[in-house]
Amino acid sequence: MNDHQKATARACLDGAEDDTMSFPEIVGALIEAGFEGYAIDFRRATATYYLPDGGSVALPAHGVGAAVAPDFDAAGMRAAIREAQQQAPGYSYRGFCEKAVAAGCAGYIVSFPGRRVLYVGRSAETHVEHFPD
Repeated sequence: MNDHQKATARACLDGAEDDTMSFPEIVGALIEAGFEGYAIDFRRATATYYLPDGGSVALPAHGVGAAVAPDFDAAGMRAAIREAQQQAPGYSYRGFCEKAVAAGCAGYIVSFPGRRVLYVGRSAETHVEHFPD
């Protein structure tokens, strides 16, 4: 992994956390830099960005400040996703993360080739969200 790729990953994480980059902008920048996806781990407060050759970089992410709820609430997760997709008034990425954790989401995996996000609960329950067309 080169320095440009590491800087791109950091800039995308910062852009998400300070609400200066949208999800489509982040996906575009990461694809352009050669990444195939990334994973957010709410329990460890990390973001890991993956290259197709097996290279990766793990970065510290903001902590949510709450434990992941024990039960996965798929409806609550879908509601948080819809707010993000629609950029609902008052939306913030940090607020999204708080809602995800409250819905029992321990983390999520974004696949660019698969054009989807896999949200995972503590008990490995999942919700798959396909990228909008």
